[in-house]
Amino acid sequence: MSRMSTLLFRLSAAIMLGSVVLLAGCHRNQVKHEQSLAASMKGQFDLTLQSYKDGQFLLDGAVLSAVDMGSHFAYLRDQGHMPKKVLLIDSDDAKVGKKHLQFLARMAIDYHFGAYFFDSKGRLTEISPVDVKARKLEDHHDRAPMSSDNQGAGSNPYDPSSGH
Repeated sequence: MSRMSTLLFRLSAAIMLGSVVLLAGCHRNQVKHEQSLAASMKGQFDLTLQSYKDGQFLLDGAVLSAVDMGSHFAYLRDQGHMPKKVLLIDSDDAKVGKKHLQFLARMAIDYHFGAYFFDSKGRLTEISPVDVKARKLEDHHDRAPMSSDNQGAGSNPYDPSSGH
């Protein structure tokens, strides 16, 4: 009896290991396929952004908050170089999240460009401002509250009108 349970245990462990290896191999090929698809499609877009932590974006290696990204689009519009199609992809540090989609949807509305990303199934999807509930742009960093010592005209030693 003991011999049968040991054999059964080893057989089930071998099947389990084989399944894991098989699934890992399938997933790896899918990821490679998605990466190559993204690389080939980047040429079809005027601008490619990467997601970053806490709803921030990476643009040419620089980390930008949603407000900074909006300012960049305003600058491009003023210079006459507004992109028509923008692609948002995962970075090494963060995957595209709901905040990224909401902020980019808001920018797409404000600056009139098409915004796209790869969904969880690897399909290229246009960001719909209605579906993702476009979000008001905001800075990543919270402002530090001012203490009562720092408020008022007499507290600034560099203010000539304070009499210091």
